[in-house]
Amino acid sequence: MESPTVPADVADHARETGPLESPWIWITFLALAVLALVVVVRRRRKTGIVAVVVFLLLAGITGLNSYVGYVRTQHDLAMLLQRGGWPLRDLGKSIDSGPTDTSRAAFDPRSTAPNSPTVDKIDLPDPINNVPSGRTYVLLPPGYTDPANSDRRYPVVYLVHGYPYGGPEDWLAAGDAPGTLRLLYEHKTIAPAIVVSVDLTAGDASKSWDGLDVPGGPRLETYLAKTVVSAVDQRYRTLSDRGHRSLGGMSGGAFAALNIGLHHLDTFGSLLITLPYDTLDGNEHFLGGDRKLVSANTPRDYIPTMPFPQPVSVILTAGSGAPTDNATATRIATALRARGQHVVVRTEQGFNHTWHTARATLPYLLAFADNEFRR
Repeated sequence: MESPTVPADVADHARETGPLESPWIWITFLALAVLALVVVVRRRRKTGIVAVVVFLLLAGITGLNSYVGYVRTQHDLAMLLQRGGWPLRDLGKSIDSGPTDTSRAAFDPRSTAPNSPTVDKIDLPDPINNVPSGRTYVLLPPGYTDPANSDRRYPVVYLVHGYPYGGPEDWLAAGDAPGTLRLLYEHKTIAPAIVVSVDLTAGDASKSWDGLDVPGGPRLETYLAKTVVSAVDQRYRTLSDRGHRSLGGMSGGAFAALNIGLHHLDTFGSLLITLPYDTLDGNEHFLGGDRKLVSANTPRDYIPTMPFPQPVSVILTAGSGAPTDNATATRIATALRARGQHVVVRTEQGFNHTWHTARATLPYLLAFADNEFRR
């Protein structure tokens, strides 16, 4: 089955790299490290050794970022720093300027350009499910607050960040959901929708929770499928039926979206999976070694025999440079098609298991969701 189509400039924008992803940054730091090393050898200055180490460290960090595509802009860097404690939080605020104009709209979620979504930040703690305060972002479509649209309701796309050390800001920064939505709206490729970047860190981003209901710990599956969905439906003008809800994610968040979505077919009608997993991939310990729980949370095990009282539509995307991701996508697609479900697989050329791939495929994920909302 064919992947949805998007306008060429939307696809080009999604594949574009930001200024802080430039390889010239790490190349410059590497050159400075070599220069400092020359100074150390010739003049035997101990301070030069420190400079060599610092420049090599910066070259490594910026080189990794160039490969992964996690921090694209000054604003992305500011968002990342603000997730830390003092003084990183204050440093992040100091380097983050105000709302942007149309000239910088391509890389900034605060853009004031026409057709840009507006961003709400909400806190949805759930003590019953052991989920503390967090940061969930709601991207509202243009015209949402216009009195002329006061009776209009919108479909909802939920997106889950990766694990570990991911966070809900990632889809606004590395994933560029605001910029992609702006261009899709500008071209009228998709109808206006509400997009929610959910916080499934449970207050500890260092752990690969995978969106699980952890015995004795955070019940993140229940939190997303029940608490978050209910809160969004209550606070915003949503189309509150499964046919107008889509759940997606990247990497560990892709596993969470697939597993939660298949467990809650009554809640989500379509799934948007990029950089897919269909096993817990070493995170079985969160389920206390309970074999039944592990099997019940391993899509590779349960898809072949699971009932489908409601149909589900799924798009799976992966980078051409990640053969494991492509094999996983093919395996999931084959299993779901064998159960009579609608599945699309898309391979993004030239990328690997990185945010570059997630960002490049997001327009296709959103276009797929829009097609399902119209069905």
